[in-house]
Amino acid sequence: QLVESGGGLVQLAAPLRPSCTACGFTASGFTLDGDTMSWLTLCLGKEREAVSCIRGADIVTYYADSVKGRFTISRDNAKNTVYLQKNSLKPEDTAVYYCAARFHVCSNAVKDMNYWGVGTLVTVSS
Repeated sequence: QLVESGGGLVQLAAPLRPSCTACGFTASGFTLDGDTMSWLTLCLGKEREAVSCIRGADIVTYYADSVKGRFTISRDNAKNTVYLQKNSLKPEDTAVYYCAARFHVCSNAVKDMNYWGVGTLVTVSS
């Protein structure tokens, strides 16, 4: 189970840091240290798309071009939690942000994710 939190209504250019906590994955073999966690967005009228990914073992990260330099993904293995620090938020960042987990390597393809959270809405007000 993936549980997101930390969404909400924010002002233009304000920071926000939603989090995603992984619970109950022991039996599946998934580990935050050895596998990957991603954030994906769903905007009105668009397909779900990958924003960022982090692979635990060597901390390889991926960012979509639209968020490079503004968003930072990080993890806390002790808390089984991944964060997405968002700075300089824009109205076009308004979306439902989903946390997803995938074994072994990062992928941008929605169909490749093994587990999903229910999403957290982020609304950027201008």
